[in-house]
Amino acid sequence: MNERFVAFDIGDKRIGVAISDPFNTYALPSHTYFRKGFKEDVAAIAAIAKEKGATVIVCGLPVNFDGSEAVQTEKTRRFIDALKDETAIPVVCEDERFTTRMAHETLISEGMRREKRKNYVDALAAANILDGYLNKIKKGGTQ
Repeated sequence: MNERFVAFDIGDKRIGVAISDPFNTYALPSHTYFRKGFKEDVAAIAAIAKEKGATVIVCGLPVNFDGSEAVQTEKTRRFIDALKDETAIPVVCEDERFTTRMAHETLISEGMRREKRKNYVDALAAANILDGYLNKIKKGGTQ
């Protein structure tokens, strides 16, 4: 069976979703899930992973510039722990430093207006997270 990776950029209001191509060469932004409530969100994210055929879930882990943990790191870890309890799919973490900034810069360079960017930036950030993870696998560093 081929592996299929789904990545999530977990924020307080939105969760970006990305999926690997069939050959796990690159990441494709999928969509943005708008959060409703913790338990409902965890169940929805687990369902999205299953629907996408994920064999591994990659969650972005926000850390400070120097790699130390931030308040957001703990919030995200709580969500990831709940997700691990909700699904049998293995869940791994990937450093997400700069992924949202890169996503914003990409959308700005494409001329997307600020109002529309919020609908795409999280999915693009999730794709950046997944690309980082896929690159590690290619180099034999993870999994």
